[in-house]
Amino acid sequence: MEREPHETFRPILSALAYDGDVRRRVVDMKYGGRRSFARELARQLADAVRSDTDMRIDVVTWAPTSSSRRRHRGFDQAAVIARHVARELGVPCRRLLVRETRVAQTGRSRVARLAGPRFRALDTRRPRRVLVVDDVVTTGATLRAAAHALTASGWGDVTLAAVASTPTSRVGSSHRRPNVVIRPRDADRGTQRPTRDRTRSMAGL
Repeated sequence: MEREPHETFRPILSALAYDGDVRRRVVDMKYGGRRSFARELARQLADAVRSDTDMRIDVVTWAPTSSSRRRHRGFDQAAVIARHVARELGVPCRRLLVRETRVAQTGRSRVARLAGPRFRALDTRRPRRVLVVDDVVTTGATLRAAAHALTASGWGDVTLAAVASTPTSRVGSSHRRPNVVIRPRDADRGTQRPTRDRTRSMAGL
């Protein structure tokens, strides 16, 4: 799928690194049915969003997983996380996106992942500031495809965020622009500090 340059390099906010205990919790949530883990993971992401004083959110949505994954697991993990994030932020959570491709990103090669899925967004006559949530970001293609669909349908500022990011996604592009920005957690939890804070998109400005 051909993408606009500003979508290709749109920065993504990530609260945590996808390794160690975080990885185990995400895997248990997705594949072990431990939906209770979603609340704590969502709290970490909401804290990261709140720490950006420039960020204003009107509504939270999510990048839907494939229909086959949703049927197999019995739920969409991104939707569960998004609802908890919205509750933490005190804003509504709405389903604004429909996934038009059936193939899941998990298990695909990096080249295949970069093509990204296709989404269709609900139209709006009133631009809103949207936070799009996913569980794990690798290439960023899924979230950026979601952002492209939302901006094309008339939504205003679109901020992209994931609970965790893989090491691959944290590598800068050939254009020396960051792909993912990781927010710091509390220092006594042994987490890392970011090199850049602002992740608010410039779409619709």
